Amino acid sequence: MIDEIADAYVEECTRRYPELATQLGVEGYDHLWNDYSMDGHVERISHVRKTIAALHGANPVDERENLAKEVMLERLGLEVELFEAHIDTSRVSVIAGAAQEIRSVFDLMSTDTEAQWANIAARLRGVAVPLQQARQTLGVEAADGNVSAVRQIKGTVDQIRSWTGERGSDDFFDGLAARVPMTMPNSLRREVASAAAEGREAFADFATWLGRDLAPRAPSLDAVGEERYALDSRSFLGAVVDLEETYAWGWDELARIQDEQRRTARDLMGRDDVEAACAALDADPARQVEGAENFRQWMQRLSDQAVSDLSDTHFDIPDPIKTLQCRLAPTHDGSIYYTGPTEDFSRPGRMWWAVPDGIDSFSTWKEVTTVYHEGVPGHHLQVAQNAYRADLLNRWQRQMCFVSGHGEGWALYAERLMDDLGYLNDPGDKMGMLDAHAFRAARVIIDIGMHLQLEIPAGNSLSFRPQERWTPAAGLEFLRATCSIDEPTLRFELDRYLGWPGQAPSYKIGERIWLEARAEVQARKGAAFELRQFHADALNLGSLGLDPLRRALRRI
Repeated sequence: MIDEIADAYVEECTRRYPELATQLGVEGYDHLWNDYSMDGHVERISHVRKTIAALHGANPVDERENLAKEVMLERLGLEVELFEAHIDTSRVSVIAGAAQEIRSVFDLMSTDTEAQWANIAARLRGVAVPLQQARQTLGVEAADGNVSAVRQIKGTVDQIRSWTGERGSDDFFDGLAARVPMTMPNSLRREVASAAAEGREAFADFATWLGRDLAPRAPSLDAVGEERYALDSRSFLGAVVDLEETYAWGWDELARIQDEQRRTARDLMGRDDVEAACAALDADPARQVEGAENFRQWMQRLSDQAVSDLSDTHFDIPDPIKTLQCRLAPTHDGSIYYTGPTEDFSRPGRMWWAVPDGIDSFSTWKEVTTVYHEGVPGHHLQVAQNAYRADLLNRWQRQMCFVSGHGEGWALYAERLMDDLGYLNDPGDKMGMLDAHAFRAARVIIDIGMHLQLEIPAGNSLSFRPQERWTPAAGLEFLRATCSIDEPTLRFELDRYLGWPGQAPSYKIGERIWLEARAEVQARKGAAFELRQFHADALNLGSLGLDPLRRALRRI
């Protein structure tokens, strides 16, 4: 009964939300757009509430359905809470707003046939409609005083201008039109080029409205406060955590990682100078790749090797999910992300890198761990396995449920696991993993600290601004002091934290809860504990909140 409700919910969602249909590989909707108007949001929540009522009235047939019901109620309930708090309908963000959702759908569209390119042209010609609807929704919220911080609005304007070619060296729309193969009819190529020009104009108009009309109404304060932050945190984690205890733990975790960095620096340099060790690694020609395409090929080789090595040894990896494509994103904001496969695996899982403008040299020591995070045994193993396990998971669990703390926590857990398995024995690659983990620990501190405007501890391990209150300027300075990351990426990251409260800490908090859950299972099973079986059991649960994960693992 629960599976039928879940599958019917997905079926209805693919009819209501064409962008979701594209994501899932459901044909027939690739020329259409979601409804971003306020009426569209109200209808969405009405559908969610009806599904919640149906779930409450249904009896699970077994333990598997019982878990599915628990997970779905938790996720859909939070969707209602976020709507009632005016969070999603007022959000403008440099990473997770309507502008990014609308633009990114083109990255997932198939480009093999004339009909598929005609769908792209239709969406480009029609893109003004969802952008106008998003503008209307933001205007309704603004009239009630619900406006995102001005930093996010101005950052989104700059981002859109980089897509339209007004800022930076590339034009997303020209680039998309240029991808139409020369073997396609000239009439189609002209149609896509003309549609791309319309799409560019629609996004430019949206950016103008954001900067001219919405930004003057926006608050300058970035912090969202404890009440709002607690809801955001629960949404990303699927768990309730003590925010001040977690903030203090973030400082302890950063100190632990920095101790390990100093030990690794001694292995590299003979002394515990982390900054000098990172500089030496950056200067090592053997650890450099020149050119974005060469770097993509390096990523692909490393990813393929990981899949080959781990299959049937440490993980059960079915054949359909052994394909993972490494790609360069058509944008340049510095983000690294993963997109899952379609239901039938006709579009495989993909690892994307949005290389910042001006970056053409890449240090591999920093990115070995990233490939493991985004690929196998990280996101790809988890997400693609969910898509594959139709025998254990309903369609909603396989295709529509992703909890950041669970997924990102698993990906950090996977990085640490690869170190345990000997894949980071090279001290340079190990330093890259530690640098990434220090970055994630710093994000726990900064994100909670800035949004709750907490005091910086007097005795912190860095002697960093003791007893001051967190500000964005302090956050950027702290990132520079703790992470070996280029300046454009650091600035983007800071803006991301401020515009997406609770998401950045979900990585390290999620890893913490994954490790605690494994330790709990190991203590309970004693000598009978087997790591490969633990991974199989845990991943077979699908994506779920971290509190439901703990409870489910206790029942195994």
